Amino acid sequence: MNSRARRQIQAGFMLLETMIAGLVLSIGLVGLAAILAQGLAWMNVSQYEYIAQQKASETIESIFTARDQGQATWSTICNVGSSVCSNGIFLTGARTLCDPGPDGIVGTSDDYLSGACSVSTDSVLQPGTNGTFTTPTRTPLTTYGFQRTITISSVTGVSNLRQIQVTITYRAGRWATQSYTLTAAISNFS
Repeated sequence: MNSRARRQIQAGFMLLETMIAGLVLSIGLVGLAAILAQGLAWMNVSQYEYIAQQKASETIESIFTARDQGQATWSTICNVGSSVCSNGIFLTGARTLCDPGPDGIVGTSDDYLSGACSVSTDSVLQPGTNGTFTTPTRTPLTTYGFQRTITISSVTGVSNLRQIQVTITYRAGRWATQSYTLTAAISNFS
């Protein structure tokens, strides 16, 4: 084989190697871009998770405060129609997050009027058009599909102790419905 033919073969291999290297680099960059997009999507979802955690805590605190201030007695700290107590005030099933009604307790029947919030839907305050909170924008949590379920059950063998389970469900971007559950125990004694 002469030297001219050998150079053409080597030049061909160099072009082929360059094309393969370019393909491998392209696949790597596309994979990196996909990972970046996934990370940004999860960062967006984390704000919903944080809101769910805060709303669950707020619900538990509302129940404890109602007990401590005498707004709710031990015979009313259970779900409506529950066998745990006779006069339950907390609604059953998933409900839209509403601001507390006249009794000031989250999740009771006075929060709702004909299936809608009696005061207003619970909202996230965001900076107004001027970028400050002097005139904030209210974004209702119904926009994100937030709902709350309060379940109060008895603790076997302990008559002065009940378990409160608050589950907040929400739509998280392109993912299916997510949920956050907070469980606490409440006693008859403040």
